Amino acid sequence: MRISPTQWLFLIALSILWGGSFLFVGIAIADLPPLTIVLARVAIAALLLLPLLPANGLTVPRAAAEWRPFLVMAILNNVIPFTLIATAQREVTSGLASVLNATTPLFTLLITHAFSGEEKLRANQLAGVLVGILGIAVLTGPEAIFGRTSSLLGMALCIAACLSYGFAAHWGRRLRATPPLLSAFCQLVCSTVVLAILAGAIDRPWLLQTPSPRTAVAILGLAALSTSLAYVIFFHILSVSGASNVMMVTLLIPVSGILFGVHFLDEPLVARHAAGALVIGCGLLLVDGRLALPGTCRRIRAPRKPLRTPHDPD
Repeated sequence: MRISPTQWLFLIALSILWGGSFLFVGIAIADLPPLTIVLARVAIAALLLLPLLPANGLTVPRAAAEWRPFLVMAILNNVIPFTLIATAQREVTSGLASVLNATTPLFTLLITHAFSGEEKLRANQLAGVLVGILGIAVLTGPEAIFGRTSSLLGMALCIAACLSYGFAAHWGRRLRATPPLLSAFCQLVCSTVVLAILAGAIDRPWLLQTPSPRTAVAILGLAALSTSLAYVIFFHILSVSGASNVMMVTLLIPVSGILFGVHFLDEPLVARHAAGALVIGCGLLLVDGRLALPGTCRRIRAPRKPLRTPHDPD
C-alpha cells in the first residue's frame, strides 16, 4: 500500500508523539520511580480511551477468559518494556534510549521467524538484522570498552525492552480479529491492574513526595499525547497505509527523541548516537525491502504478512 502525503504528516506526528515519550520520562524520572510513572501513564491513557469505545460501537469483554490474551499482551507490550525503559533513562539519555528503541522491528522479525515457523529469512532481512546489530555496536562500543557499567546497563535494559516488544508483536497475532482500539484499551486496563499491584508493593506511591508541576505536566503529556493520542494515530495509519508503511515511524522516532533531549533536557549531541541511528535505520530499510542488496530485486509490494508492533517505544 502506498503512503500519501497526508499519511506522511500523520506518520511524522506519530514519531513526534512517541519520540516525546522519552522526553516526558526523562523529566518525570527525576521525581518519581519507574513503576509509579508507568502506572500513571497507562491508567490515565486508559481513562482517555474509554469514551472512544462506545463512539466506535465497541464494548469491553465480559468473561474473565476473554481478558487473558489482553493480560499477556499488557505484560509484554506495556508493563515490562515501559518499566525497563523508564529505569534505563536513569542511566542513559532520552536520545540514546530512543535510538535503541528503533531496533524493535529487528527483534520482532527474529522472534516471528523463530517461533512461528514461517519462511526462512530472505537475504535482505538477514543483512538488515546484521546491520542493525552493527548499529547497536556503534552505540554501546565505548561503554563496553571503557567500563562505563551504568550506561551499559541502561542500554541493556533498552534492548531488553525491545525484545519484550518483539514477543508482544508475536503474541499480538492472536488478537488479529480484535478491533485495534479495543485491544489497546483492554491491554491498558490490564497494565493498570498489574502495575497498581507492583507499584503499591514496591514504590508505595502514597508515601512519595508530591511531584513538581513540571513532572505532573510530563506525566499528563506521556499519557495523553504519547499513549492515547499516539494509539489513535497509529491505528489510523495502519488502516489506511498498512503495517509495512506505519513501521517507518521507527526511523523517525530517534530524530525527535534526540532533538527533544538536546533542547529540553540539555543532553549532549553525540556524533556516534547519530551514526548508530543511521546504521540501524539502514538495517530497518533492508529488512523492510526499501533498500536492496546488490544483485537482488527490490521489493515492490508489502510482504503477505507484514510485521506489526502495536507499541509507542518508549
